[in-house]
Amino acid sequence: MKDTKIQWHPGFAAAIQLELMSNRDDLKFEKEYNLNTKPLEIDVLVIKKNTDALIDNEIGQIFKGHNILEYKSPEDHLNIDTFYKVGAYAGLYKSYGTSVDAIKADDITVSLIRETKPRGLFRYFEQHGCRISKPCSGIYYIEGIVLFPTQIIVTGELDTKNHVWLKALSDKLQEKQLRELLKRIRQLTGKENRELADSVLEVSIGANKQAVETLKGDENMCQALMEIMDPQLTLQKQKALDQGLKEGLEQGMKQGLQQGLQQGMQQGLQNGLQKGLQKGIQGAVSALRDFGHDDTEIRTAIITKYGLSQEEAEAYL
Repeated sequence: MKDTKIQWHPGFAAAIQLELMSNRDDLKFEKEYNLNTKPLEIDVLVIKKNTDALIDNEIGQIFKGHNILEYKSPEDHLNIDTFYKVGAYAGLYKSYGTSVDAIKADDITVSLIRETKPRGLFRYFEQHGCRISKPCSGIYYIEGIVLFPTQIIVTGELDTKNHVWLKALSDKLQEKQLRELLKRIRQLTGKENRELADSVLEVSIGANKQAVETLKGDENMCQALMEIMDPQLTLQKQKALDQGLKEGLEQGMKQGLQQGLQQGMQQGLQNGLQKGLQKGIQGAVSALRDFGHDDTEIRTAIITKYGLSQEEAEAYL
């Protein structure tokens, strides 16, 4: 039975930004862009900040100034009604400009993304004389019944090397693909990229329990997870530290004495560090469990990584 709790759309929003990371300075990403009131909501809106920018990634070759992206998870259908609905979203988006014809019709594109090819929809296209071109593997341009340039991206057909992020949004990943995903995450630099990759990884782990189980006991995978968790630990420690300092300052100011201020700050600092460390270790334990590691392996990993005693490590299991 499929896990209906998997949050596919946040994973997609992260994956599309990683796919287009080489052009991030040229683009603006709007997640769950509201057209009016829910459920009229665009999954991801990508706006070109520099209209002359050329998008490196082939999924963005069609892009113009305003680009509407609709993502369908493996359980969702993509049929002719969905196709027209997204086209209608694009029409509404155009009509909501700040003035008449503020957003030009020839400056809008539509992209529909799904793992498998929607064969029923493609039959409809063929039966109604629609023109379909395939500029590269997994990307189909649809012409003839569209108001705006439209492409359908079949992530299962995309090149694995060039599109690891979108291809990771699948419930059919093999052990080799999970290893490659972890490898690519470890190669990323920058806080924003790592946080986006964490969103993709969370979806991949949740949707591929069987493949994850095959990695059980793999020390290299354990080490990879610990490295991936490190930036999260740092961020959590910093947030807790900031909160602790704030509480310490408030406490010291209330006491009205310099000694009270110093004591309050010191206590806040200690509390912040402790809270951050605890949250970081808890996150690492959770991730290792998702990858099938047992308590013995997890205990050894967190003792080594965080310098815990046996008793301290036990408290996290």
